[in-house]
Amino acid sequence: NNAYPLLAEDVTVAEVLKGAGYKTGLIGKWGLGLQGTTGTPNKHGFDEFAGFLSQTHAHQYYPTSVWRSGEAFREFSKDEVMWPLNGNTNDQKKVYVHDLFTRGATNFVTVNRRFPFFLYLAYTAPHANNELGRATGNGMEVPSDAPYSNEDWPQPEKNKAAMITRMDRDIGRLMEYLKAFKLDTNTVVFFASDNGAHSEGGVKAAFHNSSGPLRGIKRDLYEGGIRVPMIVRWPGTIQAGAVSDFPWAFWDFLPTAAEISGATNVPKNIDGISIFPTLLGKKQKPHEFFYWEFHGKGWKQAVRMGDWKAVRLAINKPIELYNVKTDLGETNNVAAVHPEIVAKIEEYLKTARTPSEKWPLALPPRPGEKVPAESPAEVN
Repeated sequence: NNAYPLLAEDVTVAEVLKGAGYKTGLIGKWGLGLQGTTGTPNKHGFDEFAGFLSQTHAHQYYPTSVWRSGEAFREFSKDEVMWPLNGNTNDQKKVYVHDLFTRGATNFVTVNRRFPFFLYLAYTAPHANNELGRATGNGMEVPSDAPYSNEDWPQPEKNKAAMITRMDRDIGRLMEYLKAFKLDTNTVVFFASDNGAHSEGGVKAAFHNSSGPLRGIKRDLYEGGIRVPMIVRWPGTIQAGAVSDFPWAFWDFLPTAAEISGATNVPKNIDGISIFPTLLGKKQKPHEFFYWEFHGKGWKQAVRMGDWKAVRLAINKPIELYNVKTDLGETNNVAAVHPEIVAKIEEYLKTARTPSEKWPLALPPRPGEKVPAESPAEVN
């Protein structure tokens, strides 16, 4: 978050893997600390970084500069420095930033191929350039809408599809490098998205049925907003084509990566668990529950407990309850007929979070307490 950078004591997966002897790189979007704060990538375990520090800067696909830190710049600065992209000055559009990110990713693999390495490749595609979208109605910025130019679709939908195809091509290029350097069977590749489909920049999630059978989109706490696929590839170790319905979340990645790498400096008392056994096709104990909250446009809470999914849309709203095994689309609210499940989830909602001055949340009153006069202020 631009306003709330990581603190010096916050530990990232890059720091954990660096402690195990890994070369570490970040290419793309960071968004966890602006220049000069305690939250920049080089202060949190990344040897090399090229990309966006700011969430808003990351909306751009033809920026006039990005940030850079690493060996090549350390003699000039101990922090990130601006890397000018002269091909984009004066409204030129010669450097599509994701092409630059792909070249950076393949360069990182080339330079570090003889060492253990961790690369966090944080593409923003197919995120919308929201500022351009508000101005023109089409924020899906891409050099060409090929191969969808002749489709009878709105232009933003063509562009979005082209962005996804372009990203797919670029990841394929990165995979080719792994194979060429004979790293294919000794590199674990994780691929996922940070949220569900969006309706921004002139596109509509419903146009290509992007949420599939799920309810909701980005910024919702229904499954369409928070459930994303995760592809994990490790030839010879993870069975090709295997499908798992074991639920896990991004906070499980750190302990999973640590177990794969053999790192031992994992922070204590974290929420994540290693899902390495699941990747190997073995049984493991699932999370007791998952918890989410979202502060945009007011605030919402959600809990997943086994097959039960609960959503509360506002402080004075009742809990909605769904069985996502039998009702994946969350259309049948069964809270009224399962009061015991609702009561258990109520306790999770009250105890799962750590109080924060930055992210205040006035929880519903317990029996006998007075109802707050006002809901908490919206955080954008």
